[in-house]
Amino acid sequence: MRRRIAYGLAVVLSVASLGAGAAKRPNSSEAGSAQINQNPGVMRLVVRPKVRVKPYQVGTASWYGEFFEGKPTASGEPYDMYDFTAAHPTLPLGTFVRVTNLRNRKSVIVRVNDRGPVVDGRIIDLSYNAARALGMKARGIQRVRLDLLPTETVAMSVTAPSLR
Repeated sequence: MRRRIAYGLAVVLSVASLGAGAAKRPNSSEAGSAQINQNPGVMRLVVRPKVRVKPYQVGTASWYGEFFEGKPTASGEPYDMYDFTAAHPTLPLGTFVRVTNLRNRKSVIVRVNDRGPVVDGRIIDLSYNAARALGMKARGIQRVRLDLLPTETVAMSVTAPSLR
């Protein structure tokens, strides 16, 4: 429970620190690139085309649950099957990854805190809760897409309520 409170507080503080400098006017070196709205009553709509981003990895995911509950992970923290965490063989511990189930298009954001999977041909092992949110609990394995997320994106994301 303390870990979740600390994690939530870290996210709130990260968002607050990002917003603190957002309202500053550009300095003289930035003035050429910034667009300043001369008429405050008119809002401009900037439409950016969607850019297709190449996935970091596509492959088979599996999940692990109660048998590993409380056992230490590679990061040193005890495994909690209700956290949104994952095991990946090469990504740095602490990396945030968006995992998308290619069958139903559901996605979740998980934090890599362990090493694995140990079964050949699988690219990631998800915690029980992450697998449940993706709708893959009953199937056991599922084809997924992995996208790496910058820390700022995770800090500004709205977190889903716990699925306990």
